[in-house]
Amino acid sequence: MYITIELPDEISNQLELQTAQISRRILELIVADYYRRGKIGAAEVGRMLNFSSRWETYAFLKDEKAYLPYTEEDLEQDRQTLDRLLDRK
Repeated sequence: MYITIELPDEISNQLELQTAQISRRILELIVADYYRRGKIGAAEVGRMLNFSSRWETYAFLKDEKAYLPYTEEDLEQDRQTLDRLLDRK
C-alpha cells in the first residue's frame, strides 16, 4: 500500500530528511503507536520494520517510549502468582 502525504515546504525543510527517510520515520511512528495500543506485538514490530533481532526491536521500542502496558493490577496479579508459586500466605 502506498500513502501520499502532503507536507508544506517549510515543514519538510525543517525535517531535514530525505524522502525515503521521511517515509521510514512515518512507518516507525505508526508501528510504535499500534504497539502502544496493543494492536500488534513486538514480533510484528520487528517484521514490519525489518529488524534483524529482537534486541533491535526492543531498542527501537525503548527509544520510542513504546513500553508494554503494565498496570498496578498486573503487578498485583504477578505478586499473587509469585506468592502461590513460593507457597507464601
